[in-house]
Amino acid sequence: MTDAKYEIILYWSKDDEMFVAEVPELPGCMADGASYQEAVANAELVISEWIETARELGRPIPAPRGRLMFA
Repeated sequence: MTDAKYEIILYWSKDDEMFVAEVPELPGCMADGASYQEAVANAELVISEWIETARELGRPIPAPRGRLMFA
């Protein structure tokens, strides 16, 4: 796991019948789960994998910005 503190947005997907956890600061980084807790745990794993893959490919890793504001 990573100690990075990225924002995770959780919502219920009616189409998938699962909770979805999106990490907007890491493009394409998202996970799902049958519960909030499972979705967050899966998102934490995917964040670590996203960062590991970016390092292996020599791609930049965005620093966590904290809470994002949307209008």
